[in-house]
Amino acid sequence: MANIKTEPFDMKYLSDYYTEFDAEITKYQWPDPFESIDDAKELLQEFIDELGRDETLFLSVLSETGEFLGSVEVHGLDEDCPELGVWIKKSEWSKGYAYQALKAALDIAKSKYGKTEFFYEADTRNVGSRKLLDKFKGEYDIEAQAAEALTTDSGKELKLQGFILTLKEG
Repeated sequence: MANIKTEPFDMKYLSDYYTEFDAEITKYQWPDPFESIDDAKELLQEFIDELGRDETLFLSVLSETGEFLGSVEVHGLDEDCPELGVWIKKSEWSKGYAYQALKAALDIAKSKYGKTEFFYEADTRNVGSRKLLDKFKGEYDIEAQAAEALTTDSGKELKLQGFILTLKEG
């Protein structure tokens, strides 16, 4: 498995983010693809601003050669149980990059912000996200919450299930 790098998101990846965050990526997520690159820039700038205020970790996921692969976020660092998010572009699925990226973000959240409990949410039909969560069972106790059927503003029907990840002692 090739290694990835994570670094604070930079707008030089705006076009890649906008292009790759498409209908397939968002199929089982609350957000939809961006309607325009300006919409993408506006939201990503909000995340960058939150990063600057230590409210969010917003990291680009890059290949060893610097190719943009996706992003990983930890939102709500000022809360007891921040929310995790990760996505990898379709052409790079099933290569272990989401695990590496999420592990890097969790490690930073723990070492820099002292966080040991996190919220992760995935649609019950999103097999990849569910498998990803299983990879953390050695380090984290994972408590499933009740699944909830929701319809997004754009009409997507989701069945979201939340999980609380708590770092194991020792």
